[in-house]
Amino acid sequence: MANFAKPSAPRFSVEVYQNEFLPQGGQDVHAIVTVTSSGGATATRAPAAQGSAAVVIMVDCSGSMEYPPDKMRGAREATAAAVDTLRDGTAFAVVAGTHVAKEVYPGQGRLAVADPVTRSQAKEALRGLSSGGGTAIGTWLRLADGLLRQSSATIRHGILLTDGRNEHEEPAVLRATLDACAGRFTCDARGVGTDWEVKEVTGIASALLGSADIVADPAHLAEDFTRMMENVMGKEVADVALRLWTPVGVEIQYVKQVAPAVQDLTGRRTEAGPRAGDYPTGSWGDESREYHVCVRVPSAALGQEMLAARASLVLPGAAGEPATVLAQGLVRAVWTDDLAASTAINPQVAHYTGQAELAQAIQQGLEARKLGDVDGATAKLGRAVQLASASGNADTARLLAKVVDVVDAVAGTVRLKAKVADADEMTLETRSTQTVRVKKT
Repeated sequence: MANFAKPSAPRFSVEVYQNEFLPQGGQDVHAIVTVTSSGGATATRAPAAQGSAAVVIMVDCSGSMEYPPDKMRGAREATAAAVDTLRDGTAFAVVAGTHVAKEVYPGQGRLAVADPVTRSQAKEALRGLSSGGGTAIGTWLRLADGLLRQSSATIRHGILLTDGRNEHEEPAVLRATLDACAGRFTCDARGVGTDWEVKEVTGIASALLGSADIVADPAHLAEDFTRMMENVMGKEVADVALRLWTPVGVEIQYVKQVAPAVQDLTGRRTEAGPRAGDYPTGSWGDESREYHVCVRVPSAALGQEMLAARASLVLPGAAGEPATVLAQGLVRAVWTDDLAASTAINPQVAHYTGQAELAQAIQQGLEARKLGDVDGATAKLGRAVQLASASGNADTARLLAKVVDVVDAVAGTVRLKAKVADADEMTLETRSTQTVRVKKT
């Protein structure tokens, strides 16, 4: 394991967990790449270096936000709490979203710089937020993008709140907007209440490398927004990429983030020189994430070994300049006739393979339930209960228990509940990709 860091910058490290041994004819190599960033100055109330962070908060102000009235009230209070959490020196703006996007503060296409005066002005402006109109989320994101693009901040982030479906915009328009914004800023998305579309909210967060969650009770919005903004204020390094270099003849099968949540990055590769590709990871503070890398190597004779891949964390350089390598680790392949060695499954690989299957089983089970496929839903959700139990994912197990009656968790025997609250079903679907770490032994 090698580490590279500039003084005072967060230190990155890479650890690779794998069983490098393959049987004769074996070709697929699996590895869990653990990336840790530590040692940065992430005190949330410390002044931000001028221009180091820019944040745009997008608040749904469509007509449905007034029913019940506590949604709009909760949105105002939550946005005020987020503004209060901004560090001095952070550039910020607030946008009201309906079928169009409007600047609430500071206005005139500008970003304000957080200090006691601008925070107070922003909170005063929030008093004028009212509901009315439709929902076209792409317009909100495009305005946020325009505001953030004028900033030279290294950390560029959006926070988006919605309570309804994107009914006043074609899906293709939102998709094109997300494609255009990807790589320019990250974004956390939240759905309040139960009238929004889970796949829309999670799709926004996934495309923009942020988190997605449900806040079923508007009374909890302020707490959630505060926590989100604290997390943003803790970010110190932006636009970090996981770079995979592979020798001639090696093919990358997939690259997935598997902790703290499952996120398939395979299709987001950008070429980075001969036999190298970059996969976006977004912004980092003091944290750890894990990635499942699967590569296919040419088969070789028993006793041979090879470098299957080199995994590096990099900061892309400016035009014409090389990338900065923050840390790197190696993925190996060794061919053996030792059956015990070649058939052993690395614990980390086994765990995260199960977590990815768990997320898929929940999503497929809920979809089958919506379609009235009782047998299919029971089978998939039963498998999810089994996987959650085996991996110690207690939070997901609790959410599943609100959708099914668990007869035998170990065997995965369940019965679908006759009645399930919309909030419980949506919470399970929204949080289905959240994973737990390997249990310490």
